[in-house]
Amino acid sequence: MTDKISVIAIESPTHNNAWRESLRRVFVLVRREIRDTMRDWRIVVPIILLTLIFPVLMNFTADQVLQWVARYGTPIVGERIIPFLLMIVGFFPISFSLVIALETFVGEKERHSLEPLLATPLSNAELYWGKMLAAAIPPALASYLGLSLYLAGLYLTLHYVVPLELLVVILALNASETLVMVAGAVVVSSQTTSVRAANLLASFIIIPMALLMQGESMIMFWARYDVLWWIVAALLMANVILIRMGIHIFNREELLGREIDELNLRFIGRRVKDFFLRSPREARLPANGSRFNLWRVYRYDLPALIGSQWLPITVVVLTLVAATLVGWGYAVQYPLPPDYLPLGELSREAFQNLPAVGFLPSFNVSAVFANNVRALVLGALLALFSFGSLALLQLMAPIAIIGFFLGEAFLLGHNPLVFFATFILPHGIVELPAAIIATAFALRMGASAVSPPKGLTVGEGLLLTLADFLKVFLFLVLPLLLIAAVLEIWVTPQIVWAVYGAG
Repeated sequence: MTDKISVIAIESPTHNNAWRESLRRVFVLVRREIRDTMRDWRIVVPIILLTLIFPVLMNFTADQVLQWVARYGTPIVGERIIPFLLMIVGFFPISFSLVIALETFVGEKERHSLEPLLATPLSNAELYWGKMLAAAIPPALASYLGLSLYLAGLYLTLHYVVPLELLVVILALNASETLVMVAGAVVVSSQTTSVRAANLLASFIIIPMALLMQGESMIMFWARYDVLWWIVAALLMANVILIRMGIHIFNREELLGREIDELNLRFIGRRVKDFFLRSPREARLPANGSRFNLWRVYRYDLPALIGSQWLPITVVVLTLVAATLVGWGYAVQYPLPPDYLPLGELSREAFQNLPAVGFLPSFNVSAVFANNVRALVLGALLALFSFGSLALLQLMAPIAIIGFFLGEAFLLGHNPLVFFATFILPHGIVELPAAIIATAFALRMGASAVSPPKGLTVGEGLLLTLADFLKVFLFLVLPLLLIAAVLEIWVTPQIVWAVYGAG
């Protein structure tokens, strides 16, 4: 026991010293990077101008808007524009974080100053953290300085004081947006071979952030500031994912050895074909002449693939349970009048009238089947650009609607289990497993950029998960969706009519 205590006492300071030394090296690199950035007038001058002049311009705009709306007796419009301008003032300086971050690795490579840096004793993680923090700190400080000038101008000219809660959430938004933009740009910079290519790929960062700003502006005008905290949480989660992905795929040897970015579609197609034709056990082995066998697909491949993806399937199932509870909660919060759910007055023509209210172009097997296939394929495409999260969200929407109607049925005195067993279960017993499996494989495909399969690069991992998704979708999900469409058209209406028919 004494020996164990003495070992802990000896090892703990060593461990702490290692952490301290690692942080020291990171901040040495941060100081070096910030010093070099401040020497570049092409970056410094725009940041200074946006920091000093833009708040004055926005303050003038707020003054003019308030005067204009006061003439028409709508001061609330002017008050809502002030938080929006506050968000814009904070965002413009941090937009330069994208420019700085895109230069972190590939810019130094083009200037031939990267090799000495990579030769230092810095670990890959220390090098990555130092570059990222150095790209984030100057724009973030400029953003907060601009916000301070704008707030001071509001107080001096309009005697307006921003509510503390709103100010805190905007500060948190600026910080989280800066980190997400920088983390994404550093990933791009570490995986490209030229600044031009990095600038082109930056559109995958700029466009989502622009769409996010539009959504935030709508929330600002509705004064739903509590919703902004959910956006902050989502941005922080995205930032963790991007940083983890960046550190995981960063390799200084590959960074030096990569000379040109080449998109070889023939090679990509051949790799996907190899992964698709072979069994899961042989997929990662060198080509061995293995041929496609449909009997093997159903006897071995599909069970093995589904068994290996138990974690994504569990995540999807738990997410759908949560979506059902959310829908039920909204039903309790917003109950419908009894006339909106006349379950005891359904007629045989009720299902034929579904297209009239915008659910489907027509209520037949082909329309239902095509709609479900289109939704799951779209979810898989969205998963590629969102680490799988949008595929989950897309499936959550209809499940939340089901939960909503289950809750409404309960509030109106109907048995929700009977409601589910009649309206959903006859076809859902086939359709829901198909949707869960397809979404789970789409989730794994989207997450492969962050956590590629062991022993594979990010690109190879994406191609393998794409081949797995195609195999499961073609040979399992599509047949299940076809069966579900037949049941939904020919069986579900008969069961609903038998239980809730008008006599």
